[in-house]
Parts: sequence; C-alpha cells; structure tokens
Amino acid sequence: MLTLHDVDALRQGRHGDPFGVLGPHRAADGSHWIRAFVPGATKLRALTPGGRSLGQFDCRHADGVFERQVARSGAYRLEATWADGSTALIDDPYRFGAVLGEMDVWLLGEGSHLRPYEVLGATPRTIDGVAGTAFAVWAPNATRTSVVGDFNHWDGRRHPMRLRRECGVWEIFLPGVGPGARYKFELLGPHGELLPQKADPFARQAELRPATASIVATMPPVAPPSAARQAANALDAPMSIYEVHLGSWRRKPEEGNRWLDWDELADTLVPYAQDMGFTHLELMPVSEHPFDGSWGYQTLGQYAPTARFASPQDAAHGSAAAGFRRFVDRAHAAGLGVLLDWVPAHFPTDTWGLARFDGTHLYEYADPREGFHNDWNTLIYNVGRTEVRNFLVGSALYWLERFDIDGLRVDAVASMLYRDYSRKPGEWIPNVHGGRENLEAIAFLKRTNEVIGGERPQAVTLAEESTAFPAVSRPTYAGGLGFHYKWNMGWMHDTLQYMARDPIHRRHHHGEMSFGLVYAFNENFVLPLSHDEVVHGKGSLLGKMPGDRWQRFANLRAYYGFMFGHPGKKLLFMGCEFGQEREWNHDISLDWHLLQQPEHAGLQRLVRDLNGLLRSTPALHTQDFSSAGFAWIDHGDAARSVYSFVRRGSNGDMLLVVSNFVPVVHQGVRLGVPAAGTWHERLNTDSAHYGGSNVGTPMAAARSENVPAHGHAQSIVLTLPPLATVFFTWTV
Repeated sequence: MLTLHDVDALRQGRHGDPFGVLGPHRAADGSHWIRAFVPGATKLRALTPGGRSLGQFDCRHADGVFERQVARSGAYRLEATWADGSTALIDDPYRFGAVLGEMDVWLLGEGSHLRPYEVLGATPRTIDGVAGTAFAVWAPNATRTSVVGDFNHWDGRRHPMRLRRECGVWEIFLPGVGPGARYKFELLGPHGELLPQKADPFARQAELRPATASIVATMPPVAPPSAARQAANALDAPMSIYEVHLGSWRRKPEEGNRWLDWDELADTLVPYAQDMGFTHLELMPVSEHPFDGSWGYQTLGQYAPTARFASPQDAAHGSAAAGFRRFVDRAHAAGLGVLLDWVPAHFPTDTWGLARFDGTHLYEYADPREGFHNDWNTLIYNVGRTEVRNFLVGSALYWLERFDIDGLRVDAVASMLYRDYSRKPGEWIPNVHGGRENLEAIAFLKRTNEVIGGERPQAVTLAEESTAFPAVSRPTYAGGLGFHYKWNMGWMHDTLQYMARDPIHRRHHHGEMSFGLVYAFNENFVLPLSHDEVVHGKGSLLGKMPGDRWQRFANLRAYYGFMFGHPGKKLLFMGCEFGQEREWNHDISLDWHLLQQPEHAGLQRLVRDLNGLLRSTPALHTQDFSSAGFAWIDHGDAARSVYSFVRRGSNGDMLLVVSNFVPVVHQGVRLGVPAAGTWHERLNTDSAHYGGSNVGTPMAAARSENVPAHGHAQSIVLTLPPLATVFFTWTV
C-alpha cells in the first residue's frame, strides 16, 4: 500500500518519482496493485480495454488518491466519477513505459543527438494503440516536473513526469492529448521552490503574444535533398537577396492593419520577388518571439514558426508550421531560395522562457560577465555546455531539414566571438588562455557549420560578423569558422559614408569606395544594404543621398549600379528597391503608393534590370570570390570621382563597369581595356527608362583603338553620364 508520505507528496504535488508509486506495480509479496491520483474524483473504477470491470478502487485520500489490488497486471482504463455524478474514461499515463529509447537517453546525455527535437518537446504519437502526446523536457536540477495544460486544468499535481537521471530529462506520455492542446511545464527548483510555469524550449508552435503557452503540434516532414537548390546556393551562382520583415512588407489596413498569413505572403511576396529578379528571400526571424519591437531577434521559440503569420485554421489544429512550409515550397517553385535569420547569440529574460529554467542557470552562463548582454538586456547561451550546444545545433538542422530552408544568416556573430564584446575592462572574464576570444562560442559555430555541411550539404550559412576575425567563411579543416558567406559590414559603412557626402567633396574621399577591393577576396562576402541602415534615426537609403530630388535618385541609382558591379553577393532590404523615403517602421506597411511617382517606379525598374543583368552575366557572379574575376582599370581618378573596373567570368566573358559620382557629364574619357573589339553599353543607370537624363556614349558602343592607357594596349573613349554607373559588354 501507499505510504502516508507518498500520499501527502502526491496530493501536494511534491513527489519526485511519481512513476515509482503510480500506475501498475507488483509488491514484494507478488501481489499486483494499481494506484492513481485523480483530483476531483469521488470514485474510481478500473476497466479492461474492452470495458470489463476490474473493481472499485479504495480511496486513500479525499483529494483523489486511489489504489486497488488486482488479480494480474495488464492494460486497463480508469472510470472516474465526479461530484456531480458524471463519469469519464481516462487512459492512465502511468501505465505506459518509458518514452525515450536508451540510445536517445545516451545521446542526449552526451549532448551529441543530432536531432533532439525528434524526442524532446511534445510529440504526438500512438503507444500500445492509444493516441496521445509524448512530452520530454531537459531540467536536471528540478525536483519535480509536470506537464500542465488545457487537458488537466493547469494543475501541476496531476501529471508529474518521470526523470531519466542519465540525461536529466523528464518524460511522460499523455493519452488523449493531441495537436492544438496548449501546455507548459511546471517545475519545482532544486530546493523545492515553485518556479514560474515554463514554455517548452522545443515547442513547435506557440500562442500569439501576449499569451505564452506552447501548443502541441505535428512534426513537419523531412524535405528531400535537392540538387537544384544546392546549385542555386553554390558560391559561383548568382545571389541577390531580398531581405524582408514579414510583419511590415505589406499589411491589411482595411482589416485592422493585420499581418498577411503565410498563404497570402506566398500569393504576393513570392511573385513580387520573382518578378523583381531576386534569387533569394531572407526573412528576418520567424521563430517565435514575445516582443514585436525586437523584430524577432529576441526569440524564445527556437523551433516554433511565429503564430503571427499562421492562418486561423492551421493554428487551431496544431499545424501552424504547415503554412510556413507551404510558403517555402511556393518560393522554390518560383525559383527563389529562402534564407532565415537565426539567433543563437542571446535570448530574452522573460520568466516563462529559458531564464533559470529549472531554478538554475541552465541555458545561460551563471556569471553576468559571461551571461548577460548589456546592449540588448538579454541573456547569453552557455554554449560551453554540451546540452545547450545540442539544443542550438538541433534548431539549425530543424529549420533546414523540416522546412527546406536554403540557409541560415547567423545574427550577431561578433558578439559571440569576443568575451569583451561591448564590455568595459573588468566587466568580462578572459578565456582559459587569458585572451578575449570566446573559445566555446568558436567551437559551437564550427560544430554548427560542420553538422549542416554533413547533414544538409545543399544549405548555406551566412555570418553577420562586423570585425576582422580571420577566416569566417573558410572551412573548419582549413582553420576557419566554416560559414559559406560573411556580410561585408566594412564595405557597407565606407560606401554609404561616401555616398552621403556632397559630390563636390567626394574627390577628397575617393578611397572610401575603392578600399573594399583591398580585402574583397579574403572572405566570401555578401554586400549588405540591410534593415540596420534604415532604422534608429538613420533615415532611408534615399534620404542619405545628397542634392535635389533628381540628384538623390541619380545618386542611389549609381550606387546600386556600383554595388551590382562590385565582387560579392548582393542584399537589399525591402523598400530600398523603389526608394522608400521615410525610415522603416516595423508597425506599418511599406509605402507602396510611392510607385505611382515616376522616380520611384524608375528606381524599381533599375533594380529589376540589375538583377536580370546579374543573373544572366557569368562575369558578375561566377568568380565573386577570386581575384581572377576582377581587375581595376582606374581606381585613382579622384579628380573626376570616376571608378572603372572589369569583371571576368569563369568562362572568359568580360564586363566593363564605370561609375561617375559627380553630377557632371564627362566627355572624352579614355579608358584602357583588356581586349580589342567593341564595347557595347549594356545597362546605364542614367537611362530615361529609370528616371535619368539619358546621357551616354554615342551609339551606345565604343570601338577600341590602338592607343595605350591604364596599362593596356587598347583603349576606348566614353561619354560618362552624371551620377551614373554604366555596364559594357565586349565583342570582337
């Protein structure tokens, strides 16, 4: 029989080993017993699965503690009678065996489970013919952990879990609980203290803020490998990325300014990006996050697509992720890749999240000199802990395999690499060698990239890394971090600084545009004109340009032309393609009405044509990361603020790019060229088609002459339009 201690511990919700006392048990004398805790029940009867009575339980306590000796062990159900006389059939969770397999337990304990999301969290499944959900959560320092939810009145006494001590994971199978059910975990800390109810770290769906419960959801199927996507993501493929904040790309003002759902985004965003010629969409974080103003960068749902864009039907049936998968499939069908912003650098302090999850610093470093971000008032993952590293690496693989994502742009990598990032002397702890590098984070990033390379070779990773940390985009076997691409923050800063200057002063800052070529091939660079450049008082890209209205548009067109000619993959934030005039506001839609004005429509046409030129011209993408793909003609013409260079493709084709960054037409400009023949104007950002003045080389072609210039035996003479970039192709 149950001891009085066990009875009191069960009814008080403080029993640390509920499976040791509840469910079927065999006593030392060989007798068989069933014990149950069903708060609110006045009577309890055991039935066979076929409905035959096994007898009435004895009530050990009026709070709902029952037990009964039975003739033999075997499957059974419970019939509870409530105070009002009604009855209910219950499948007893405590008659089911362990949820986790021995291999899973071993791998989780070691921190080497490649796909922990397949066994942790809430997984709908059928055991012994009974449908339900298996719950499992890592909380090694808790003294009791329970599942609470809609299905048990959020009562932590009802479904305490079994602890697998080998890996610190608590588990239970709850019959009858299925997709759509809301739940959390209720834990007692190391000293028996009741903690705030916690959302599931591995939840695949969550409530829309401000609600915070996790939702039982179906597991998305694995997407099969794709040779086509691997080719589209290759280093020598064209890549022009359209960065999007889904909550403000378009909204429905006529419906309360609501967001578009995944299917509406697939109907609008996908064909728009396809028509504009972009190769990839990069979505700012779509993982679940509590605060809209963080734009998703303070996530607490590393495995949950946000409820913001789920259709009501998907959300209600525990399949909110299905809409996101449909969106990705639609993008791929249109020839677009999908990249996700992924945030392993920090997480918010919300008490229902990961902070002090089991009453200890489980996911975060304990010392605030390691575990707290002063810039963002967030916590820092303790990636030196194998289980935390496994949680994050698993998240990366989950998005790539289960949603067919083409790649992950890893946010705030610099903040991970350095222990003294944004910290004053004395506010950080050196590594074991006394240095400032975060050796644990470096190992984590390498591990993540190695796992992705081995398990999902078609996918790529991109690092937002703003320092000169070496070999970010070099393989780990060569001493690098293993990323495929690195954002070129230096290029972005220098060139935007130059473009903001009055053209009359640009001659004195000529090196700001050319300096990027000094280090252009040290990494596999993406040239980013991202959301960070159009917020926090920085204004829009168009607003940064000097001069009158015509000159501002001309400056921006010339800048885009220079960017698309420059080695490196391209990234443009939404709205920049048509010249958004105001600073980006995440709470409202972009100003699409501006396209009714010819200047904005012209700029949009230019970006569409630049994308087309990039995709159709091997010289502009096949050797982005090799010095063989680039050669200056003249980077020293500061007096005229003119830059000229040649791009070469791996197939031998050539493209001449010339930029003039002053509002003056330069007549008779002689440039050396690497080959004799005719150089045809292919694209001119000063074309009237884009809103320009239509100045250009007469007949839109220049025949080379046997006149040496700039180290070449042949040269051509051009007319350079004002504030413009011109592209020339070569024929014999």
